[in-house]
Amino acid sequence: MACLPSSWKEKVVDLVYWRDIKKSGAVFGASLFLLLSLSVFSIVSVLAYIALALLSVSISFRIYRGVLQAIQKSDEGHPFRSILESNLAVPEDLVQKYCNVALNHVNCTVKELRRLFLVEDLVDSLKFAVLMWVFTYIGALFNGLTLLILALISLFSIPVIYERHQTQVDHYLALINKNVKSTSDLILSKVPGLKRKAE
Repeated sequence: MACLPSSWKEKVVDLVYWRDIKKSGAVFGASLFLLLSLSVFSIVSVLAYIALALLSVSISFRIYRGVLQAIQKSDEGHPFRSILESNLAVPEDLVQKYCNVALNHVNCTVKELRRLFLVEDLVDSLKFAVLMWVFTYIGALFNGLTLLILALISLFSIPVIYERHQTQVDHYLALINKNVKSTSDLILSKVPGLKRKAE
């Protein structure tokens, strides 16, 4: 299956592991601010406020540069000329590439959901049912935006915590995995008809 290019993966890993604190802080802060804004205001209001803020900055800069040019009697032209003359068109091959990646993910997801809903493997379908049951409780406690905020905070904190305390975390994860596997094997051995298909 196609994935993100390795350069993008490295950039994402560098952001998440806070390799460059300024970049990671800017991305984390801007994303968190956007999600918190969306939890208070509608998406239309948030987009309008962001557009107004950008327009305020660009109009103020344009007026400032115009006044500065008039005082200095220089003819530098439009301050954003290089950006206005640059090509901002999205290349078709890039769109095609990411559409193919998205299509592969959609096809894999549909295939897996078909397998789970049509009970190809009873154990996997039961696990999926338990997961959906847990999600009903999570959905009753949190809305989607709150979950996105928690996911963003986790994305920028858990990898760093894991990197610093990897030995202890791996030890406890191994214990948990061992207990879950033994419990699962015990249940599978006791309940008739739940034996997993041979791999």
